[in-house]
Amino acid sequence: MLELFLEMMAAERGASPHTLDAYRRDLDAYLGFLAARGRNAADATPDDVRAHLADLAARRMAASTAARHLSAIRQLHRFLFLEGHRPDDPTSRIDSPRQSRPLPRLLTEEEVTALIEAARRRPGADGVRLVALLELLYATGLRVSELISLTLAALAPDRSHLTVRGKGGKERMVPIGSKAREALTAWLILRPGFAPGPPTRWVFPSRARSGHVTRQRVGQLLKELAVDAGIPPARISPHVLRHAFASHLLAHGADLRAVQTMLGHADIATTQIYTHVQTEHLAAAVARHHPLARRGATARRRREPEG
Repeated sequence: MLELFLEMMAAERGASPHTLDAYRRDLDAYLGFLAARGRNAADATPDDVRAHLADLAARRMAASTAARHLSAIRQLHRFLFLEGHRPDDPTSRIDSPRQSRPLPRLLTEEEVTALIEAARRRPGADGVRLVALLELLYATGLRVSELISLTLAALAPDRSHLTVRGKGGKERMVPIGSKAREALTAWLILRPGFAPGPPTRWVFPSRARSGHVTRQRVGQLLKELAVDAGIPPARISPHVLRHAFASHLLAHGADLRAVQTMLGHADIATTQIYTHVQTEHLAAAVARHHPLARRGATARRRREPEG
């Protein structure tokens, strides 16, 4: 049944291999738990599902991770119900684990500039490629999986925009700013000699089995670059640059719906997290710099008893 479900996710919903691997891991854990109780997915009860969630909590699993497990379990049981493998869906009345939505980690505009300047100091074709990767990530907000799988056919003839196939196979058009366009053009001139061999369709080819640069390699390059830019490597990842793209756009007055479209978010609620980020940063700025806030802090310190 698990294999049938995964085949459906791949064929009908366009789930990526990475997503399918995540589903398999979470559902293997669930099915193993059921087997230990003498059950399987076809006869599991709501109490079985709740017991599994309780077991995850007892193992100190984060609420966000437990919620991801439950999402996979819900989809499996919904599939089994719709396909007639069982008469009901035992997850229909199961509440999701309570979780607070963490604000995304952010880079300042100055830190992004420092990263780009550090990339420009890298010599040769490696440096040109790194600048193009970095500029595109920051200028478009692409997911790293979308960036590495870019093909030449995705680029507009004048390179003013690109067409991206995102989650669920949905296509969207993303504009490319002038700086990123210049970096991309410089890279495309050097690209044919960077990965010798037969012509390839990938914008960022490599000798990896996939034929293009891998997500792991992009992450590694960004962390190396963070050291050169004087930024803690733990703060840098491709997804952090996606966050920077969205939050910096909104900080400069971009429309929330436009940012949603460029990010490829199906639900605007996902994009709205960046408005909360801006509110947090504004509040922190007021607390640090507004004279009334500083005066209030000074007055509080004066009132505090010594000792």
